[in-house]
Amino acid sequence: MIEIKKIITDKMNILSVCLIVFIFLIDRFSKIKVINYILNSNSNIYVNEYLNLDLVWNRGIGFGLLDMDAGKLYHFISLIIFLVILALLFFIIKSTTIDKFLYSMILGGALGNFYDRALYFAVPDFIDVHFNDYHWFTFNIADIFISVGIILFILKEVIFEKNEKI
Repeated sequence: MIEIKKIITDKMNILSVCLIVFIFLIDRFSKIKVINYILNSNSNIYVNEYLNLDLVWNRGIGFGLLDMDAGKLYHFISLIIFLVILALLFFIIKSTTIDKFLYSMILGGALGNFYDRALYFAVPDFIDVHFNDYHWFTFNIADIFISVGIILFILKEVIFEKNEKI
């Protein structure tokens, strides 16, 4: 029982929870605003020649891969995502300061997308980055935090591993 109290009252864990909630709320707010605007106006949002906000319902996994209906495979993948979320929560509790921050970024984004999978059976993606006729995968704010968290985690591992060998 003392261990649980220590976990709950640890300052870094409290900051991690705040970061997770902040990312989740930014993601929710952005999705709600874009969904409401695009559905009510029936038009996309032109930002500049390289960026549009265009609503796409992603029923697959990351970046629209394995697009599928909400059948058994969809629910199985959702279960795996839920297990990854639980693992991330465990890693946050057991990790050091910088790892807590990176895992929290990933978890905040993962919770945002998981919430959408449960609510809509799809994830609303809307950030369309393009150059001429080449369009990158459409993504959302949660995807940004997941990707940046993973990239920074990999860079941290490569840099620290390289420094340990020297």
